[in-house]
Amino acid sequence: MTFSLIIPTLNEAGNIDPLLSSIFSLDTLGNQFEVIIVDDGSADGTPDKVRQWQKTHDVRLIERRAQPDLTGSILDGTAAARYEVIAVMDADLSHPPDRLAALIQPVVDGTHDITVGSRYIAGGNTINWPFYRRWLSRAGGWLARSICDVNDATSGFFAFRKELIGNITKNARGYKILLELLMTGQGQLRIKEIPISFRDRQHGNSKLSLTHHLAYLLQLITLAGGTVSLHTASRFALVGFLGVFVDVFIFQWMTGHGASLASAHISSFITAASFNYALNSKWSFRLHHAGHLQWKQFARFLTVGVFAMLLRGAILAWLVHTWDMPAEWAIFPAILTTAMVNYLGSAFYVFPRTEPPVSTDIRWRIASVGVACFVILLRLVYMDVAQLIPDEAYYWQYAQHMALSFFDHPPMVAWLIWLGTALAGQNEFGVRIGAFLCGLIAMAYLFALACNLYDKSTAMRSVLLFVIMPFGFATGLAMTPDAPLIAAWVATLYYMERALLANKSQAWLGIGIAFGLGILSKYTLGLLGIAALVYVILDPVARRWLLRPHPYLAVLVALLLFSPVIIWNMENNWASFLFQTGRVGNTQHEFATHQLLLQIATVLTPVGLVAAVLALRSIALHYREAPRKHLFIAVFTGVPLLVFLAISTFDSLRFHWTSPLWLSLIPTMAWMIGQNGISGNIPAQLRTAWRPMITISLLAYAFVLHYVTLGIPGLPYQFLSEHYFWKETTAEVEKIAGEIRQTTGKEPIVVGMSKWSAASALAFYSKAPVLDIQSRNLFGQHAAMYSFWNPIPAPSDRPVLLIGMKQQALESSAATGNFEDKLINTGEIHSRPVYRQDGLLLRTLYYRTAEGYRGNTTP
Repeated sequence: MTFSLIIPTLNEAGNIDPLLSSIFSLDTLGNQFEVIIVDDGSADGTPDKVRQWQKTHDVRLIERRAQPDLTGSILDGTAAARYEVIAVMDADLSHPPDRLAALIQPVVDGTHDITVGSRYIAGGNTINWPFYRRWLSRAGGWLARSICDVNDATSGFFAFRKELIGNITKNARGYKILLELLMTGQGQLRIKEIPISFRDRQHGNSKLSLTHHLAYLLQLITLAGGTVSLHTASRFALVGFLGVFVDVFIFQWMTGHGASLASAHISSFITAASFNYALNSKWSFRLHHAGHLQWKQFARFLTVGVFAMLLRGAILAWLVHTWDMPAEWAIFPAILTTAMVNYLGSAFYVFPRTEPPVSTDIRWRIASVGVACFVILLRLVYMDVAQLIPDEAYYWQYAQHMALSFFDHPPMVAWLIWLGTALAGQNEFGVRIGAFLCGLIAMAYLFALACNLYDKSTAMRSVLLFVIMPFGFATGLAMTPDAPLIAAWVATLYYMERALLANKSQAWLGIGIAFGLGILSKYTLGLLGIAALVYVILDPVARRWLLRPHPYLAVLVALLLFSPVIIWNMENNWASFLFQTGRVGNTQHEFATHQLLLQIATVLTPVGLVAAVLALRSIALHYREAPRKHLFIAVFTGVPLLVFLAISTFDSLRFHWTSPLWLSLIPTMAWMIGQNGISGNIPAQLRTAWRPMITISLLAYAFVLHYVTLGIPGLPYQFLSEHYFWKETTAEVEKIAGEIRQTTGKEPIVVGMSKWSAASALAFYSKAPVLDIQSRNLFGQHAAMYSFWNPIPAPSDRPVLLIGMKQQALESSAATGNFEDKLINTGEIHSRPVYRQDGLLLRTLYYRTAEGYRGNTTP
């Protein structure tokens, strides 16, 4: 085989002889190759060692006089090479010479354009490398995988066609030229990775330093389309440093004059951001600014600014309200944290690199990474500062009454909350950490599923669509049964695809575990079992599994995991099963298909609904191209959807019930974004529609979370009077209970006048002395699990304090169980305003008192 081997050197005198001896002793390389050693100014006699080899072997020496640079050395060596196939390896004996033939052959044969010696695929490894070097290498590879499909993009052992070097930009510098090569093909290059064993150097010292790592990060950002350099970064930092003074001065002045935390931080942020934009556009990113105000660019700046501001509010609330840090000090870490959002937003979105052009695929990849990271950070910060909604408090009550299962839901949500609060304490973070982890699991499995069905770019866009859809965002933050359900649903889909399409027998164990855990989360997952049976019946290849033991073992595993629910139901007269089967069609028949469509538009966004319809149409149009794959997607989406459509013709559904069924279709929706020429301009129109939808969705989530934690100046809390701010409301209830206790000398019975919402929220936020809290089952009304936890007590002369989420709940009627007949001397309905610590009105508390409890005489 004919090729040119380029070996860059810098003070490698001790390695030249053993390296060249190993290379020239290989029979697999033949004798039609040359070795080009490019020396970067060695001071240890390396060139003299090379000259000795030039006397007997085809070795050429190039001595560079420019600033030492690995990329520059390889470019110079390539320019001097005689052959059309180029191989590159290090001189420190870390790369195995015996793998050169395997590395070069695919390029010589013309089957591939680039081959990479990889440490991070099956068969590859690293030997004698310290932990920190392994961690840095892995981290660098993971960062690069956002823009290329190579597992070891930081490898220095690779081969390529010489003509590709002409596509590299002239100003390419750094020590990772492979990244530049990989990006030249805009995703069209044929790339192959071969496994290698990488050994740490035995002679000499490593040339890597912190400067090289920073240069690599800058190279990554630049190749991804960002306008980033040490020049712009330093100017941006200086502008930001000046902006901090403006920001902090206004913030401190406003908080010192009694302004709320929200008013102070929003006002100071807007002022400082305007100051920063003026200087950054004219100075930091001057080369990428037209010299006059561009409204499109300014709109992008405002968008990034609002994202950063809303995130900063979360960090401020977290530091001030959770960690009790004084506001005047909390502003500094909040500013530093959100400065990175501003910088990356400016580099990629406000002032992006336009020359050379970056492919649309790369733009979507970077957007996917940025949006996913922003959502994760938003969830992580807000899940500790946002108060629990009553639903979460109710499931927290599950964890205080641990059982094998519960009346209205399986036990998974209770188990996750119990574990989270055991580790992190009885607080919002402890309750929600399970939902946060379920969100990450769902993202990982969806990525893997989309990779198997389509490709990596589609997988990244799938995660993007998932986290910006309301059901995807919410289930990674709020601790409800939907959080583990979504994670288990997409995990089951992944293993179903591996078993039914890829024919992997071991995937059936994954199916059994994922399905079992999912059915422990919510019974809705059973629809996937029906869909799987339909698919196996329709697909001749998958039908063969019916004659093998694996599916039946998967069913057995799932049943074993589900057995706690079966046992609980056996012990409680099948209460949960009867309740769930009776929920559908138990009311007067009502045509609700039109409501179902509105619900789907809510959980998917309007653009998502249109994309889902087009995706189903695309599957039908392209069915013959990949019939088994398209049948898989159609069945696992269509069967649950048909069930819900059938139910909607005679009964209404909860708005979120259909959420998980779209997980099997999201990869197709994401795939359509990257296609051209399908049904005219539909993909282009979809891309255009998705961009504002993504921005609007993220802003809406961040805005709502900021609103409920810090507030928005000028926007009252009139929309949250029933379901939120129970922390402050409970404090007010405790005051009323204290007044009753002081007047009567008796501990009042506190009754939340709703099915379970009021009682659960009061229980979570009640402090010592803990209130005696009951629910409406006290008056013979069904109250879900409260009917199991709190049997109706005997008559009592203790005072009763009724708490209502709204005034109507305190009015005795058939709907409220005619509770006045069961109370002694019921008083009038009263109301109290509930204020935040800074004096802002939050909601109105409705309450009513009675002198005693007669007991429930209802049969």
